[in-house]
Amino acid sequence: MKLSVASLLPLAVCASTATARGVKPKQIKNLVTFGDSYTDVIDVGDGGVAWPVYAAGYAHVSLHPFARSGATCSNKITYRPFPPVFESQLPQYFSETSDGSLRLDPKETIYTLWIGTNDLGINSLVTGGNKASIVDVSVCMVNWVKVLHASGARNFLLQNMIPLQNTPIYAPVSYPNRFWTAPRNTTAWSVLMRELVLSGNALTKLMLEALAPALPGSHIGLFDSHALFTDMYEHPATYLNGTAPLNVTGSVDSCVFEENGSSASCTKVNGPARDSFLWYDELHPSEQAHRTVAREVATVIQGGRIKDVEIQLVDPG
Repeated sequence: MKLSVASLLPLAVCASTATARGVKPKQIKNLVTFGDSYTDVIDVGDGGVAWPVYAAGYAHVSLHPFARSGATCSNKITYRPFPPVFESQLPQYFSETSDGSLRLDPKETIYTLWIGTNDLGINSLVTGGNKASIVDVSVCMVNWVKVLHASGARNFLLQNMIPLQNTPIYAPVSYPNRFWTAPRNTTAWSVLMRELVLSGNALTKLMLEALAPALPGSHIGLFDSHALFTDMYEHPATYLNGTAPLNVTGSVDSCVFEENGSSASCTKVNGPARDSFLWYDELHPSEQAHRTVAREVATVIQGGRIKDVEIQLVDPG
């Protein structure tokens, strides 16, 4: 199903769709990923294979993964005891490129960032766990582009935040789960999360529009994960193909806890029925959802336009 969003729009205000060329077919040979458990290929959040592995296979490119589960954009903004993008993932990347263990041609490499779930979530903005704001988080996301551009990178794909209020943990009818067992106002959490996501995505887009003209020779894509996951939630038959009834509110691996966290009732779906679910657990997308993300990202890598999500490209140089 085609969404009611433009398939190609410029990031730079002065650009037009005619000049927003994007990468050329077969130009990209390397995919470098940053982010959290939505992208980590080691500690995989979907219980199976993460989307970058699928995307690299679909697009026939080499994968260089730096995303780590639990990460935020920066621990100086939203602290968590996990490897953040700025204090861990980027330093690791720069270490490998400086010592020669990783050699990448900028023209043949695309860099992706999918971050925000932990920055906004429990023990962070939604629970008031720090003094940061959504503005700080959005600035950090855009600074990722600036830092990599300064190092020579030229092709970027920033994946915006999904509608987190639809995940089981932040839904209005949420229940005590493995991620949060304490009492809470589930409706208030859901409303707040929706506003944080929408505000953060809008801010990031505006900041990228302002930044793009200052980054000569770059191709900057804004992958509309929010639109894609909204469509998967509203039209699951287009994307889910498991053997069980299609399910966008439950999860493959769910645990309903007592509010004191002392005991839980857990269920886990196995086999082909897993592909009937949008969510793997209360927080993470399912492997079938990851396959959908991978197909769309592979389309960008191969120089094509995305039919079902908004993709914005600009070549300010």
